[in-house]
Amino acid sequence: MQHFTCDLCGKRMRANDDRRYVVRVEVYAAHDPDEITDDDLDQDHMDALSEMLDDSEASEPAADDGLPCYKKMNFDLCPECQKRFLRDPLGKEAAQKFHFSEN
Repeated sequence: MQHFTCDLCGKRMRANDDRRYVVRVEVYAAHDPDEITDDDLDQDHMDALSEMLDDSEASEPAADDGLPCYKKMNFDLCPECQKRFLRDPLGKEAAQKFHFSEN
């Protein structure tokens, strides 16, 4: 028998006996292209593209912060955690609950 564990609270769930929910998250860099004008369509961009390729081969690679541009994640949730997740998917409510004294 296959067992699952809630990725938020750690509760053990059995595949056939307990209801379980799957959350799938995809994170990727947004790309909002510029508006294309008639002048853009009339120009031949092959020379500019060739120059950009030459420059990229000659230069050092850009500094990478080590984070992937695309990440896909899956999480298993028990019914109680699924309800909490749907109420506050980004955890904003939980982050605001901390009140530190001014010692």
